[in-house]
Amino acid sequence: MNKHQKPVLTGQRFKTRKRDEKEKFEPTVFRDTLVQGLNEAGDDLEAVAKFLDSTGSRLDYRRYADTLFDILVAGSMLAPGGTRIDDGDKTKMTNHCVFSASEDHETIRNYAQVFNKLIRRYKYLEKAFEDEMKKLLLFLKAFSETEQTKLAMLSGILLGNGTLPATILTSLFTDSLVKEGIAASFAVKLFKAWMAEKDANSVTSSLRKANLDKRLLELFPVNRQSVDHFAKYFTDAGLKELSDFLRIQQSLGTRKELQKELQERLSQECPIKEVVLYVKEEMKRNDLPETAVIGLLWTCIMNAVEWNKKEELVAEQALKHLKQYAPLLAVFSSQGQSELILLQKVQEYCYDNIHFMKAFQKIVVLFYKADVLSEEAILKWYKEAHVAKGKSVFLDQMKKFVEWLQNAEEESESEGEEN
Repeated sequence: MNKHQKPVLTGQRFKTRKRDEKEKFEPTVFRDTLVQGLNEAGDDLEAVAKFLDSTGSRLDYRRYADTLFDILVAGSMLAPGGTRIDDGDKTKMTNHCVFSASEDHETIRNYAQVFNKLIRRYKYLEKAFEDEMKKLLLFLKAFSETEQTKLAMLSGILLGNGTLPATILTSLFTDSLVKEGIAASFAVKLFKAWMAEKDANSVTSSLRKANLDKRLLELFPVNRQSVDHFAKYFTDAGLKELSDFLRIQQSLGTRKELQKELQERLSQECPIKEVVLYVKEEMKRNDLPETAVIGLLWTCIMNAVEWNKKEELVAEQALKHLKQYAPLLAVFSSQGQSELILLQKVQEYCYDNIHFMKAFQKIVVLFYKADVLSEEAILKWYKEAHVAKGKSVFLDQMKKFVEWLQNAEEESESEGEEN
């Protein structure tokens, strides 16, 4: 017989230290323990925070996170849809929760601190809390108006201090909330609370990071998804900064689309009349001013060509190309401000593309002769409206032409006086 004992697969039991043991709870037992502790702590939120901190070592917060947050926010476990499971039994509910708190910013901020402390202490609750808030936003129809307001304030404050990400707002785009006007109404209250904690730039930056900046119109039904409706609704609610932000975002989006389409048409060498018609229609449809369009046109025209790398040849190539499109630019530089913007764009382009440095004056003269730029605009640019890029080089290039313009202006004035 083999004296050596054959190996046997056995499990090794580790003894759990007393302080690491979790009591086994059913959701209802978990609820009862939590409700009792909150009722004992009462309105003393410091006591509530301490109770939650210490109880986490024996209650299974990880397993029953939704029950934990339901009770802290609504005072009761919530059924799917948001109705209170224990609505008929006051012994299984607590009034020491967000929904029963006073409807003022300072009180709700104090409750927000309870959540902050809890999540700092038990980091694994972070994702569960985010999911809970998304869920509660979906349940808004089940809550009273005052409960919705308190939840909006809590959400805004927690967004402001970074406990929650802006992605929770996606729940508001649910059809039923949008159609009944709950989404927009809730969003206004939430943004007000958020902006009481942080400035408008911080709010809009968070929206951009979450890719929500372009979705704000979805807070309204399809037939009201216009910038004007959004602007009026939010401005009337005291949130003009968000109205202005959306207008800028929409305008930027529109300009990108316009630039893309323009580039396509120019590369296909569409007749200038067709391009003019298209741009005018887009300006009217999107309420774009001429000053917003002239810079886009310049960029698209200059991007439509593969430029020669030799400085002595690029000026001739540029003049030939720009002469072809001068009539297009002339249509959209009918205002003094548009002319100045075009001049600044030309200056920046010639500075940023070194082969064009010596071509600046020739381009300006071409545009003057083609009635794209007026002498008033050129003189104003020379005296005060030029940008810093290559200023000394370009002002020096323009000196003789400007002197010629000034002399011509003086001669015409003296002739007028003689007549």
